[in-house]
Amino acid sequence: MSDSNTNTQLKHGNQNPSEFSPPLTALLRFRKPLIILAHIVVFAASLLFSFLLTNNMQLKRSWLVLYPPLLLFILIIKLTVFGLFKQYRGWWRYVGISDLIGILRASMVSTLIIVVLWFVIGQVENVRTNLPEALQIPLEGVCIADMFATILLLAGLRMSIRLYFEEFRTVEAGRLKRLLIVGASNAGEALLREIHRMSIAQYDVIGFIDDAPVKQGTNIHGIQILGTVEQLPKICEDRNIEEIAIAMPEASHHQRRRVVQVFEKGTKIRFRTVPSLTDIASGKLRVSQIRDVDINDLLGREAVELDLEVIEAFLKDKTILVTGAGGSIGSEMCRQVCNFKPKLLLLVEQAENPLFYMERELRKQFPEISIKAIVCDITDKIRVEGIFETYKPQVVIHAAAHKHVPLMELNPGEAIKNNITGTQIVSEAANNYGTTNFVMISTDKAVNPTSIMGSSKRIAEMYIQDLSRTSKTDFVTVRFGNVLGSDGSVVPIFKKQIAEGGPVTITHPKMKRYFMTIPEASQLVLQAATIGKGGEILVLDMGEPVKIVDLAREIITLSGFKPGEDIEIIYTSPRPGEKLFEELSIEGEDMQHTRHSKISIWKNIPMDRDKLRAGINELVTVAQTQNYNEIAQKIKELVPEYTGGNSN
Repeated sequence: MSDSNTNTQLKHGNQNPSEFSPPLTALLRFRKPLIILAHIVVFAASLLFSFLLTNNMQLKRSWLVLYPPLLLFILIIKLTVFGLFKQYRGWWRYVGISDLIGILRASMVSTLIIVVLWFVIGQVENVRTNLPEALQIPLEGVCIADMFATILLLAGLRMSIRLYFEEFRTVEAGRLKRLLIVGASNAGEALLREIHRMSIAQYDVIGFIDDAPVKQGTNIHGIQILGTVEQLPKICEDRNIEEIAIAMPEASHHQRRRVVQVFEKGTKIRFRTVPSLTDIASGKLRVSQIRDVDINDLLGREAVELDLEVIEAFLKDKTILVTGAGGSIGSEMCRQVCNFKPKLLLLVEQAENPLFYMERELRKQFPEISIKAIVCDITDKIRVEGIFETYKPQVVIHAAAHKHVPLMELNPGEAIKNNITGTQIVSEAANNYGTTNFVMISTDKAVNPTSIMGSSKRIAEMYIQDLSRTSKTDFVTVRFGNVLGSDGSVVPIFKKQIAEGGPVTITHPKMKRYFMTIPEASQLVLQAATIGKGGEILVLDMGEPVKIVDLAREIITLSGFKPGEDIEIIYTSPRPGEKLFEELSIEGEDMQHTRHSKISIWKNIPMDRDKLRAGINELVTVAQTQNYNEIAQKIKELVPEYTGGNSN
C-alpha cells in the first residue's frame, strides 16, 4: 500500500483488513450494526443495574411489568441521540479522551430528554395515579443512575477493546529492538502510545531520556526516565540499546546535533525521529512513519519566513523560464515556482534524462500547471533566441552553470563557455525579447575567487550588473553557498564512501563550508528576486560555517558506525582551486540590509562597460584554446582579486 493510501485511510479512520484475523475481518463488514447492537445491550444492562441500585440491590418481580415498555421508551431516545452524536462511527481500537467526552455528552443529553418527557407525562391528569403501584416509582432517580451506568459500561467496553489490541493481541515480530526515546514530553508520550498500539510489536521501549531535572526518575506509562542526554552513551551501553528515537519535533537543529554528537565516540546506534508534534498528538502518526535522522535535521535552519503575497504577485499567471531545470537548484526552483501558479513553466536543460524525470515529476505533482520541457544548450545562441522569440518569458531564473571546482580547473575553457558565454546569450535574449525580471544564481566562490569556476561566476555577475544599467529588464544576481544534498556535494559523496566501508576522505581538517538546504535556498532566491530592482548582487545569509570533518563524523554516526574505528577518516591535500574557508557575510561596510533579515545587497563599483566587454571577448577567445595559464591571466585582468592560475 502506498504512503498516500495509508494516510488517507488513517485520516478517515479505516484500517487495513490484513491487520486482523479472518473472523475479525468478516465481522468488520457488519461493523456499524454490531456497534449499534452493543449499545442496545449496554442500554438494557445499565437500566437493569439502575433499578437494582435505587432499590438497595433487591430484585422485584413487579419490575417485569415496567421494564420492557420503559426500556423501549429509553432505547428510542438513546439510540437517536447517540446516533446524532456520531457514537457509531468511532474506531474503538484507538479510543481516547475525545471518545469518552462524546459518550458523556450523549448520555447527559439523552437523560435530560428522558427526564423532561417523563415529567411532561406526569403532569397529565390521572396518568400516574391510575398506574399500578409498581409503575409509580421515582423514575428521575432511576434515570440519573442509568446515565452513570451507561457512561461506565460504554467507556469500559471501548477501553476493553483497546486493551485487547494493545496488550493481549500484540504479536512479536521476532526479537524486539531495544528502543530509547529522547524527549519525555508530549511527543515522547504520544510515540510510546503509538508503539503500544502496534498489532505486531517491533520495539521494546527501555526508557526515556530528558534533560529536565524534575523529570529524572519518574515514569511515563510505566517506562522510566533514565537520565540526561550527556548520559546517553553509558545508558545505551549498559542497557544494550539498538535504536534511539528523537521525539523532539520542536527542538532546534543544534539540540538534535547535540544528541548525535555525544555518540561520535560511543556505541553503534541507529537514530530515528518523529515528523511533527501536531501529527503525533492528532493520532495521524504511526510508528511506520518515523524516519531515520538525516543530516538535514542537524544542519538545517529554522523555517524561512517569506512574503508570499509579494512572491505570488511576482510569479502568478506569468511565463517563467528556468535554465538548468534538471539540476539540484534548478529543479527545486521549478517546484517552488509551481506553488505560485504560473501560466507556463519552461524547463530549459541540456541533459535529457534529468529533464525527462523533472517534467514527469512536475506534471504529476502539479497537473494544473502548463509545463514545457525544452532540451537546449545555453551556449547555442540561435536555439536560445528561438525559445525567447516563441514564448517571450516574463521571468527568467538562470540556474544553469558548471559548478564543480576541481573539474573546471581541468577544463577551464568549458567553465568560461558555459558560465560566461551562456549567461551572456541568455541575458541578451531576455533583454531583446522583453523579459521583465532576470535572476541569476551565483555562488560564494565568486567572492575573492581562487578557482576558474568561482572567477567565471564573478565575471558573469559583472556582466549581468552592467547589462542592467541600460536595460528595461530588471537583472539581479543572488549569491549563496553550498546546498545540502546537491549533486556532487560532500554529503552524497560521504554517504557513498560509508556504504563502501570507508574511508571518508577530507581535504583538510580545518576546511569549513556554509550550508543551506535546497528548499530554503530556492525560497530565498524567489524572495530576493522580488527585492531587487535591477543591478543588485543580493547575498543570502548562510548562518555559521560548518567544519567538514564535523559533518563527516555526524554522517558516520548517523549511519550506525564509530568515526575513526568502524569508518576511518583520512585527509588529503586541498584540490585545485579549493579554499579552506569560503567568504560569504551579510555584515560589513560593503553590505546594505534589505527588508528581509536573511537578504543583503553587496555594494560594489561596476567596471567600465567597454573595458569589461573587451576583456570578456578576449577571455572567450583564449578559452577556446583550453590553455589554463592564458585563461587565468585574462581572468586576472578582469578580476584582480582572483588568486588562482598556479595549475597546469
